[in-house]
Amino acid sequence: MLDIPSRVRVHVETPLAAQNDMGVCDAFEQYAPVREPDTMNAPHPPKVAGIDSTVPSPAHTVAPAPVTTGPPAVPAAPSVSSGPGALLTDRLAGWVSDLTTLHELTERLARTDTLADALQELLRAGAALVGARRGLVVLEPADRLGPDTMIGLGLGRADLGHIETVPRSALSYGRILEGLPGGEGEIAEPDLFAEDGLDPRHREVAARLGYAASYAMPLEADGGGGRLGAAVWLYDEPAEPGERQRHLIGLYVRYAAEHLARLLEVERTRACMRTMTEELLPSRLPRVPGVQLAARHRTGPRGGGDWYDALPLPDAALGLAVGSVTGSGPSAVAAMGRLRASLRAYAVMEGEDPVAVLSDLELLLRLTEPARSATALFAYCEPALRKITLAGAGHCPPLLLGERRTEFVETSVSAPLGMLACWEAPSVELEAEAGETVLLYTDGLLHRTGEPTDRAFSRLHAAAAGVPKSLRHDPGAIADHVLRTLLPDGAAGQDSDEDVVLLAARFE
Repeated sequence: MLDIPSRVRVHVETPLAAQNDMGVCDAFEQYAPVREPDTMNAPHPPKVAGIDSTVPSPAHTVAPAPVTTGPPAVPAAPSVSSGPGALLTDRLAGWVSDLTTLHELTERLARTDTLADALQELLRAGAALVGARRGLVVLEPADRLGPDTMIGLGLGRADLGHIETVPRSALSYGRILEGLPGGEGEIAEPDLFAEDGLDPRHREVAARLGYAASYAMPLEADGGGGRLGAAVWLYDEPAEPGERQRHLIGLYVRYAAEHLARLLEVERTRACMRTMTEELLPSRLPRVPGVQLAARHRTGPRGGGDWYDALPLPDAALGLAVGSVTGSGPSAVAAMGRLRASLRAYAVMEGEDPVAVLSDLELLLRLTEPARSATALFAYCEPALRKITLAGAGHCPPLLLGERRTEFVETSVSAPLGMLACWEAPSVELEAEAGETVLLYTDGLLHRTGEPTDRAFSRLHAAAAGVPKSLRHDPGAIADHVLRTLLPDGAAGQDSDEDVVLLAARFE
């Protein structure tokens, strides 16, 4: 960028992209320093990294004086694109272009809602700003609480593995992350192979991957967040960003670090909720002769109250249960844990009578947590006889899957626990044939389809009926097939406010 005379100073202040429409960082302060007037057409510094077309350089409108021969021409009217005003126009056009580009890039970054997507967007935008083709970002929060990850742009996993074999002290991002001398800020290595004392392993990896220069920047969050990691962009030939490019990438990375810090806290909260939920659910399913078990559970980002259980009972019996507690978050997870623990105790004492088990559970819920309701289904199984006695409280009916039939078990209609002054509903008995599987699930499985309830039940029935015969001997394969069919395109693993529980029991 060219300099502006001291009598002309432009200040453009723009807040964070998340706070207004400009989409740039805290302040775009005094973009051009105040110096003495320079020549009208100052040449660009030679041999620097070219900037991507998404960040256009301002075009100079001052054309050289034409060389003419013969009689002098008639003087023309003054052109609006000549003189000092044209230079100022070029400067302002360049700044507007830069602001527009930063606005677009930060808006794209702000639309990312996962840490992995934000890191990928950071690499792509940074590569455009500094004129690089490849790069990598290393996330290692200074508080050592994780998550730690490395993501590449234009680099495969094998390439990242090769880079990790280089001693950290020899890598620019390693010096930043380890706080070594020279790693306090940006690190430009315009010609790696011309550097004296380049680590032999680094030289070998750079030659193998085909990069000759690098530019690294730390990712630091303001407000005491500390260092989050470092980003590195790689050049195929000796090069380095120019002054204008460094200014733009500095503004962008400053905003990106704040966005990453927010997503990092969200990711940690989600991981904590998943851990809490998993610890309150069975770590493994019991092995009971005559029946095979498999369970699939997906927790929402805020933590939900869906749960399942399978426990051996006296006389070689087996108790199966699924349920859902209203609400989400830590309180719902804690209530789910208490409810499941209580049901286990009641099942051991009177599991052969599922109605009594749910009646005791309803009384406990009404006395201890009167503001909360829950649905539940408990089944008392006798594997040797392939006999099942079950009762449900406001819960979805089980689905029976076999070679000759795929049908929902008809259960009595009843209210959820805690909704009535006294709950009681009759139990239902059924006998499964050899090789048949009973699917117990929560309503979150139906809600995630986005369909009305009747259509969601129809889709679940069709998904179960469509399980290939080659998979019907494995309850885990049956559960996976139902999830993939009912929630295609990875929807079962995506974040959703609805938990998913699917418990499959195959009788031999």
